[in-house]
Amino acid sequence: MDLLRFATAGSVDDGKSTLIGRLLLDSKSIFEDQLEAVEATSVSRGYDYTDLALLTDGLRSEREQGITIDVAYRYFATPSRKFIIADTPGHVQYTRNMVTGASTADLGLVLVDARQGLTEQSRRHAVILSLLRVPHLVLAVNKMDLVEYSEETYQKIHTEFTQFATKLNIPDLEVIPISALKGDNVVDRSDNMKWYSGPTLMHHLEHVHVASDRDLVDVRFPVQYVVRPKSDEYHDYRGYGGMVAGGVLKKGDEVVVLPSGMTSTIAGIDLFDNEIDEAYPPMSVTVRLADDVDVSRGDMIARVKNAPQPSQDIDAMVCWMTNEPLRPRQKLAIKHTTRSARALVKDIQYRLDVNTLHRDQETKELGLNEIGRIQLRTTVPLLCDPYSQNRTTGSFILIDEATGVTVGAGMINSGA
Repeated sequence: MDLLRFATAGSVDDGKSTLIGRLLLDSKSIFEDQLEAVEATSVSRGYDYTDLALLTDGLRSEREQGITIDVAYRYFATPSRKFIIADTPGHVQYTRNMVTGASTADLGLVLVDARQGLTEQSRRHAVILSLLRVPHLVLAVNKMDLVEYSEETYQKIHTEFTQFATKLNIPDLEVIPISALKGDNVVDRSDNMKWYSGPTLMHHLEHVHVASDRDLVDVRFPVQYVVRPKSDEYHDYRGYGGMVAGGVLKKGDEVVVLPSGMTSTIAGIDLFDNEIDEAYPPMSVTVRLADDVDVSRGDMIARVKNAPQPSQDIDAMVCWMTNEPLRPRQKLAIKHTTRSARALVKDIQYRLDVNTLHRDQETKELGLNEIGRIQLRTTVPLLCDPYSQNRTTGSFILIDEATGVTVGAGMINSGA
């Protein structure tokens, strides 16, 4: 069954967690005891309604403050599609959590409060989703019940956001008026907004086309693990396990192993206990080669005439995720696909103001939750592609070597 990953985004109190709770409830994806617990908690706190946000906000501090702090993942399915939801926080200080949750999304769901219209945080999250190359975006105009289901209010927000989106890289945009609390246009069509003729949110999520969003042309297979069972049944078995990052692998294809440059032919592709004819993103498989070539973790298998160029000079956009600022000449560990190395920050070219898209070229450092363009020099060549071409081979994380903490997430512009 097809899988859609989507992330919620938007300002504080726009109803992201409530919307996910409504999706889970109306699609019958929660158990009766879960709903009873949420209803009991809502009554004990004196609420006038069942607080569906409690289905996703699981941390004690989240429930105390009524906000989302960490990324919460929820899973559900309909007869036509499986879903993985990343409920991301709206607070500015948790922008790094939002970037983490949205980095693997096929679709970004930005909520706005119909009473407030577009806020600074709504624009910030739309810009981040654009930078992350999330191919599909839905603007959900929430709390329409609090503006008496006004078509004029919806049209005003629709026009304002559409004009703002022209400055961004958003290939597919849908604007849907909803009420997460009441359920209008979430799963079932609303009788209160008969002036709206577009799809409900669930209908759009079920039918948005994502299969062609992945790179099925450029073969990229980062090797994660060398499989050697050393058992009587598989005495001479040698395979290379990993997740297909791009292209389609087929038995008999001529491939090259990078960075060594050794060539061979795919002898077989195994998925669990079965041999399959082909593998494509994002399948995790084991590839067997016809020749005994030296392949280890961090290497990449690609097509002979369509291989990435190894590069030690990386130009990238980075979201900085720690209190200690990023400065030139700083040394960090870098993790790119399955390859690890060390990196030196050569230069910070500019800091991006995600509200106005202004480029501050005078900046000398990047602070917590700030996004900027930097240049890195790595100790070993990375087998990378531009992020616009492949979101897996075009991304990396930066790690503080002293603490082991992830301090930055990067999107590669180019390699030289």
